[in-house]
Amino acid sequence: MASVKPRWNWLYLTTGIFVASLGLASFLLPSHFIDGGVTGVSMLMSRISGLPLSVFLVLVNAPFVALGHKHIGRRFAVTSSVAIVGQALCLEFVPFPVATTDKFLAAIFGGFFVGAGVGLAIRGGGVLDGTEILAVIVSKRSFATVGEVVLGLNVLIFGTAAFYLGVEPALYSALTYFAGSKTIDYLLHGIEAYNGVLIMSAKHEPIRQAILSELGRGVTTFIGKGGYTAAQTEVLFCVVTRLEVTRLEGVVKGIDEGAFIVVLPVHEATGGVVKRRVFH
Repeated sequence: MASVKPRWNWLYLTTGIFVASLGLASFLLPSHFIDGGVTGVSMLMSRISGLPLSVFLVLVNAPFVALGHKHIGRRFAVTSSVAIVGQALCLEFVPFPVATTDKFLAAIFGGFFVGAGVGLAIRGGGVLDGTEILAVIVSKRSFATVGEVVLGLNVLIFGTAAFYLGVEPALYSALTYFAGSKTIDYLLHGIEAYNGVLIMSAKHEPIRQAILSELGRGVTTFIGKGGYTAAQTEVLFCVVTRLEVTRLEGVVKGIDEGAFIVVLPVHEATGGVVKRRVFH
């Protein structure tokens, strides 16, 4: 992720702490639901032991922050420590009201607010949940991907929740996690997520000129060879936001209706002639 100015980092972090705490205190805790990841483990331990959630948020996350310090860096570990402790203090001292007693609304909006808070904290350079740290480290030492590790951990967490809390609360908790994960994805990648576009056409030169003049985007030209015809041709590649894909396709099809277009997701793009994201 491209760096942002320090004051924006702390603004994201502070806002993330408050929003995630709101999701926990106003939605999930009153309905006795849990979230996924380390936060979910902390909530489950709090329910079983009767001790405050704030205590477990700090204690359970501590080993993962230590791993982050070793594998990612000191600055990340310090920022994450501040975020986690800040969330614990926020839950302990801010009197959040109960937002709803409807279980479905509590699961959806609780997940939304917790996910939004986690996403903003990541934008600020830290984490409120150490699950991703563990997942990245485990994936480097096994054949599993980060997503598979996170999924496996959460299956274990929600299975344990079903045993201690009951099947229905566990199912609502899984719904909470799903809503939260989608919110995090949206905040990190956004509506203006980048897409790489490959264009193969005999009219590559006028298409290249149109992209430069009409969209104002940079274009890279590759020399390709048809697998069927063995004819040499130029392949155009450019990076645009999700909102610009339809416009780009319209420009290309307006020049060559038979052009072959492939749209690929791009997780990050810096430099060159690309549109900056809202949070950068």
